[in-house]
Amino acid sequence: MDQVSGGEQIPDKVYYRIGEVSGLVGVEPHVLRYWESEFKLIRPRRAKSKQRLYRRQDIETLLLIRDLLHDRGYTISGARKFLDQWHGDECATTTSGEAPKKNMAMDQRLAVIKKELKRIQQLLALKSLRY
Repeated sequence: MDQVSGGEQIPDKVYYRIGEVSGLVGVEPHVLRYWESEFKLIRPRRAKSKQRLYRRQDIETLLLIRDLLHDRGYTISGARKFLDQWHGDECATTTSGEAPKKNMAMDQRLAVIKKELKRIQQLLALKSLRY
């Protein structure tokens, strides 16, 4: 089981219903449905009863979206751009067997992480000056 940010764990299952995912991600089901319309990476399957069935990968992406929107302050379009770049980098590393492309994609990811860490460091420095 993987740890979710709220201390809960993602159960080991193949499919999850929207109520379960809502609880794991920490947002209402209508928010999940809205995010489906905004982010092309989220495409749950449908059961014969037309109920949404999410996979573990969907939940992990939804957790990342929640982090981007709620914790890091991204807009929907900013989060979409971040995910497009992140997913593009991931596709480049998994579809190609070439080591240079993997290293380049990893370098890009590390650069994004480094940039975010510097931004966090600046925010913390500003907060410490205020107090």
